[in-house]
Amino acid sequence: MIDLDLVDDVIDVTGERCPLTYVYTKLALERLPSGDILTVYLQGNAAVSNVPRSVREDGHDVVLLECLDLGIHKLQIRRK
Repeated sequence: MIDLDLVDDVIDVTGERCPLTYVYTKLALERLPSGDILTVYLQGNAAVSNVPRSVREDGHDVVLLECLDLGIHKLQIRRK
């Protein structure tokens, strides 16, 4: 698990509709320098399936994907 002190940016897109979750995630990643870590909070099966796959396809490193309470998922991504 990543130490939260090392996380460089956090976005919460719970309640947003896929594919917008990926758009928000992509825009947030573009603001980060290479190697920085983004934490994203996701809700909904489509977002949890699509966003991690999409960021991997873009070459980013998914370092954590865990389910929290109430169907919210926490995703941590290291920017390539």
